[in-house]
Amino acid sequence: ESEDDFSGLFDDIDVNSNKLGATVSKRNEKLVKILEGIANINLGKYQDNQIDAFGDAYEFLMSMYASNAGKSGGEFYTPQEVSELLTKLAIAGKTSVNKVYDPACGSGSLLLKSAKILGKENVRNGFYGQEINLTTYNLCRINMFLHDIGYDKFDIACEDTLVSPQHWDDEPFEVIVSNPPYSIKWAGDDNAVLINDPRYSPAGVLAPKSKADFAFIMHSLSWLATNGTASIVCFPGILYRGGSEQKIRKYLIDNNFVDCIIQLPDNLFFGTSIATCIMVLKKSKKDNSTLFIDATNECVKVTNNNKLTDENINNIVEIFTDREDKDYISKLISNEEIAENGYNLSVATYIEREDTTEKIDIIELNKEIDEIVARENVLRDEIKKIISEIEVWYEYNKNDRR
Repeated sequence: ESEDDFSGLFDDIDVNSNKLGATVSKRNEKLVKILEGIANINLGKYQDNQIDAFGDAYEFLMSMYASNAGKSGGEFYTPQEVSELLTKLAIAGKTSVNKVYDPACGSGSLLLKSAKILGKENVRNGFYGQEINLTTYNLCRINMFLHDIGYDKFDIACEDTLVSPQHWDDEPFEVIVSNPPYSIKWAGDDNAVLINDPRYSPAGVLAPKSKADFAFIMHSLSWLATNGTASIVCFPGILYRGGSEQKIRKYLIDNNFVDCIIQLPDNLFFGTSIATCIMVLKKSKKDNSTLFIDATNECVKVTNNNKLTDENINNIVEIFTDREDKDYISKLISNEEIAENGYNLSVATYIEREDTTEKIDIIELNKEIDEIVARENVLRDEIKKIISEIEVWYEYNKNDRR
């Protein structure tokens, strides 16, 4: 039964690679050192450990690799603190869920964050994900095993989610968390069949061929359970651009699917400094409004990047669950007002930035200027007197010098 989960797991490993050494003996020597190094780690029994040694080491190495991989690093790894925020938003108010799903799962960090926060036993029917890149797909499956997720508790597929989704028989999902690739190309209206796909057809239009962001959002919404929540990282441009993206936003707002839009700080992700956003979707909302949160100040600076602390994450989640207006931070906007604004979902449209510039009393400033000018005139008169005295002294002593 576990054959599919183990099949091809290490296909990307090449023990004959010259990167390990120029000769067979040198490659063997390095491989032996790696195996002996792992063998000498005192791991003890898995059940007796407070921490997940293998899993945490894997996460650490993945984050280090992603941080050094530049733009490509973000393709398979979402920073842990962002994963935690996405997950806490999606499971807010829940202690257990049926299934967790990520349509662009990368190395699986978002799926595993649900297991860590809820407890894997509280994700009753397991973890589901799809990844188009074969290497990253294998990394995800390895990650599941290293975090002690049994083969019967996860189903990771390798295919293009947008045109060939592999979990039709498993949806709907109560929790969907995702950090899909930003504005990638996809088939779009070049594929005549896609407009009739039940995932995309409700909006009456497809996401642009050059920007697949809303294709991932529509896919997630389609597979979201009635009582579920989807939290998705978004490229900010999709929130205000026109054309087909505006028509999809109209569909989402008119049907009251958008629960919240959160503006994140910049420099949070590997390979991009863009200040991204989070879109939270629900199918069973209690009000006909959308919450906007400006979380750009909820971060600390670490070297050249920004980072979300536990306090920052908890603050954002608290604002999200309270669903109340807070000056310069959050505002609950009726969907009618959003429609009047052309279905613009940009946070800056609805939340005023706090003016932190120094307030100046112009009357007091003019008074100070008058005092400075008066003092300057007094000083000028004093200087003139001194110069006159010097001139008199000079004329008086000029004849003596001759």
